[in-house]
Amino acid sequence: MIPAFRTEVDVQPFPFDISYKTPIIFCGSCFTENIGRIMVERKMPALVNPFGVVYNPLSVKLVIERIIQATPLTESDLRFRDGLWYSYLHHSSYSSSDKNKCLAMINYDLSHANKFIKSANCLLVTFGTARVYYLKENNQPVTNCHKVPSKEFNNNLMSVEEIVTSWSELIDLLLSQTPCSKIVFTISPVRHWKDGAVGNQQSKSILNVAIHKLILKYPDNAFYFPSYEILMDDLRDYRYYADDMLHPSKVAVEYIWEKFKKSLIESKSITLMEEIEKVISAVNHKPFNPNIPEHRAFVANTLELIKKIKKKNSSLNFTEEENTLLGFL
Repeated sequence: MIPAFRTEVDVQPFPFDISYKTPIIFCGSCFTENIGRIMVERKMPALVNPFGVVYNPLSVKLVIERIIQATPLTESDLRFRDGLWYSYLHHSSYSSSDKNKCLAMINYDLSHANKFIKSANCLLVTFGTARVYYLKENNQPVTNCHKVPSKEFNNNLMSVEEIVTSWSELIDLLLSQTPCSKIVFTISPVRHWKDGAVGNQQSKSILNVAIHKLILKYPDNAFYFPSYEILMDDLRDYRYYADDMLHPSKVAVEYIWEKFKKSLIESKSITLMEEIEKVISAVNHKPFNPNIPEHRAFVANTLELIKKIKKKNSSLNFTEEENTLLGFL
C-alpha cells in the first residue's frame, strides 16, 4: 500500500446546516473575514465583523454584547491621537480625522448589526489569541491598540476558566432571545508571532480547551469547525502560507472553505452557489477584445444566467454584476 504522505482532517457534517435563508454573523479574527467574505461574495445573508477584526475572546464578547444592546457610541467613547479619532472597541478601519464621520460610521454599522442579529440564528466566531490588552489608566480591555505605545497597556493571557465564564454569560443571553441559536467556534490558523512560537501555541491551546468546555456545556448550541487543525495538520506546509509565513495563502483559504462548505451548507444552497460562482467568474473575466461578437454573446449568456437565478431567488441582488456586464453591450 502506497502511503498518503499526509494526514487529512476529516470534517463531519454538522447536525444542522445553513442556507440562503439562514442569516449568519461572523465575528472575530481576520480568518473570519476570509470565510465571511467568500459567503458575502456568493450572495449569502452574512454580516462580517461589524466592528472590524477582533482577536481575543473578551473583545469578541464585548462586541456582540454591544450589538445586542444597540447602545450608540458617543464622543466620550472616542479617543484622539496623531490626527485620528478612534474607538478602542473597533478596528482602525473605523478611524477618521473627522470625529463626526468616525461616530457616524460606527453607529450606522452598530444599528445595522443590531437589526441583523435579531433575525440571525447562527453565529460564527473565530478566536485568534487568548492575550488581552488593557489600558493602564482604567483597566479597559481594548480590541485594537491603534499603534498607541505599548507602555500605555498591560496584557495577559486569559485563562480557560475566564473564557468559559464570560462566554457562558453571552451564550445564555443569546439563547434567552433565540433559543435555537447555533454558535460555530473556530480557532484562527493565523499565528500570533509577537508572542513567539511557544507563546502562540500556549495561547491557541487555551482557546481550544475553553471552546471545547463550552461545547460540552452547550451541546445543542455550540460547535467547532477545525480551521486551525486543517492548516496545521492537513496542509502542514509553508507552500500554504502567505509571504509573511503567518497567514494562510489564498489556496489554503479556498481549501478550508471547501471543507466548511461541505460540512455546513445545505446541498440545494451549494447548487445555487455554484451558479452564482459562474456569474462571479464571468464578471471578473478580463476580455482580450470586448468588442468582438463572441464576447458580447458571452455577456448576454451571463445576463441570462443572472435572470434565471433571480427568477428562482428573487431576494438576491445582482445590480453591481448586471451594471458591469451591461457596460460591455
